Amino acid sequence: QVQLQESGPGLVKPSQTLSLTCTVSGGSITVNYDYWAWIRQSPGKGLEWIGYVAYTGNTYYDPSLKSRTSISRDTSKNQFSLQLSSVTPEDTAKYYCARAVSDYSYVDWGQGTQVTVSS
Repeated sequence: QVQLQESGPGLVKPSQTLSLTCTVSGGSITVNYDYWAWIRQSPGKGLEWIGYVAYTGNTYYDPSLKSRTSISRDTSKNQFSLQLSSVTPEDTAKYYCARAVSDYSYVDWGQGTQVTVSS
């Protein structure tokens, strides 16, 4: 029932900020025990969890990315966004937004969007 859709530029220059938005339909991002996550996949690193914004509004990030990562939400638009600053080519990946529930399972995924960091 829940649908997620990533949007944002597919090409980002090194040192710039990667910005993506996930639009959620069919469910509210404020529903109890739902967690709205950003995940990326690249050939070298595989599937990598970036972070999430919880239904409470609290955010959590992978410690290795925390200093560069900001996840925010707009409850009026039922959207949440990712900002990853100071990007390098190693940040090139397919980026997914996803919904996780309390048993740690990711039950809904967006289709993903490829982001390439290149000059």
